[in-house]
Amino acid sequence: MLEPVVPADYELMFQTTGRCSWLCMIGNLKKWKTGNLSIELDINGKPVMLTATRGNEIGTSHWVDFEWDNSEISFSEIIDSAGELPIPPYLNRDTQESDKTTYQTVYSKIKGSVAAPTAGLHFTDDVLRSLDDCGVQRDEITLHVGAGTFKPVKSDEIEGHDMHTEYISVHRSTLENLLCHGTAAIAVGTTSVRTLESLYYIGVHLGSGNEITENSFHVKQWEPYNGECDVTPEDAIRNIIAWLDANGVNVLHGSTQIIIAPGYEYKIVKMLVTNFHQPQSTLLLLVSAFVNGDWRRIYDYALSHDFRFLSYGDSSLLIP
Repeated sequence: MLEPVVPADYELMFQTTGRCSWLCMIGNLKKWKTGNLSIELDINGKPVMLTATRGNEIGTSHWVDFEWDNSEISFSEIIDSAGELPIPPYLNRDTQESDKTTYQTVYSKIKGSVAAPTAGLHFTDDVLRSLDDCGVQRDEITLHVGAGTFKPVKSDEIEGHDMHTEYISVHRSTLENLLCHGTAAIAVGTTSVRTLESLYYIGVHLGSGNEITENSFHVKQWEPYNGECDVTPEDAIRNIIAWLDANGVNVLHGSTQIIIAPGYEYKIVKMLVTNFHQPQSTLLLLVSAFVNGDWRRIYDYALSHDFRFLSYGDSSLLIP
């Protein structure tokens, strides 16, 4: 289940009852010829019949309509019962009950990501308390990680790679805290990087004087590379706060296709906590851009010292 379409809002989706629609990745597609798939569930002692109807192919995904016959049951309860946590295939094992806890950050609150933001797995409740005791201010932001994050770069030139849209939400208080710290942040994970850096371009849109439309809250893939921009990060964040205040809302909701690759100029993120990523990934491109192309020396050190890579692997603090 990659992206909700009816309703399109994540929070509304998980509260909905009766029916909903998603864009889905379907394994063994040839086995699903036509018709519906059904499964009978027992949720808190209540019998529920869940039916899935496959629709049109949309890019690399398929539209799937879900229906169930108990209006007292939310879709959140449906997937908790019928779904399985999609751990990375390179672990070469089935999902275990412990993965529901260990393959999730301790600060996770909102459902919707295709995968966990794994750099955050290193932060336990004890670590967070220690940071608080040391006076380190921290804020939480949301980006619903999409499958496009894991799509390998197969083209010879990066311009041939298409990024998926991912949805973000950031509270006004976080924007205020960014201003208090000179719009300089230490990001935990590439997910946080994409969210924070996308804020800058949304702020540029809102301060442009153009009519505010849905596109004003969406960052296109190549937007950061379309020429010089003289808007400071501070002014960009102030533009967002001003828009929130003018519209009486406390949370910015937007979306991003941003691709961060060598040549990108970071606006907000000054340090990065991240795991070690695999070759031919957009995440490795992001790291390369962050350390000014010096990623190979860092990765050679990790390999020569038997560091573990990817989801349950080791972490690093990168300071350009």
